[in-house]
Amino acid sequence: MMRSTEEKTMKKAAAITSLFLDIGGVLLTNGWDHHARKRAATHFKLPWAELEDRHRLNFATYEEGKLTLEEYLARVVFYEKRSFTRAQFRRFMFAQSKPYSEMIELVRKLKAKYGLKIAVVSNEARELNAYRIRKFKLDRFVDAFISSCFVHIRKPDADIFRLALDISQAAARQVVYIENTPMFVQIAEGLGIRGILHTDYRSTCAKLASFGLQNDEGVRHETS
Repeated sequence: MMRSTEEKTMKKAAAITSLFLDIGGVLLTNGWDHHARKRAATHFKLPWAELEDRHRLNFATYEEGKLTLEEYLARVVFYEKRSFTRAQFRRFMFAQSKPYSEMIELVRKLKAKYGLKIAVVSNEARELNAYRIRKFKLDRFVDAFISSCFVHIRKPDADIFRLALDISQAAARQVVYIENTPMFVQIAEGLGIRGILHTDYRSTCAKLASFGLQNDEGVRHETS
């Protein structure tokens, strides 16, 4: 009997209370990645190599919130006269973001079912991050946004995960982190956070279930 009680106590102590999530590649498509920039270069007839080189020199500062979008565009695109406007380019940038609706709904349901705290841990620039939060209503189910542009730290710096733990007031062993970049999963796991390398909806559902976060609808869908 005593052993059973101890086992129950240990199980309760290890229960997941918080879900940390990346945005790009998990909840939404990436906002301004290599593929989006390539599409922009083609659409606006920009020299790809030059655009990419200028982006590479500025993106860390941009994602850390130390450059505004206007400053970034001045350095990367509008350092010379163009046949299109900044407004046109901004609209194109923002239009690259699309939702992964299944994943958004999954997180919503798990939050409601288990009373989870939801925190985003993401590398994103301020204006694009704000647009994505507003456009896809992420603030309706996310409790805290530990975005690089707000905290001035970027993954792979482990301090961004430590900050997320402090803000969520969760023990690392009670957190699951869903991320599509293997290195970032490994860094989180190095702090004691349980990681899920996200590749697709079904496998992530299965991994969540192994941590005690069961998506009942997903089970019904699998067995129907």
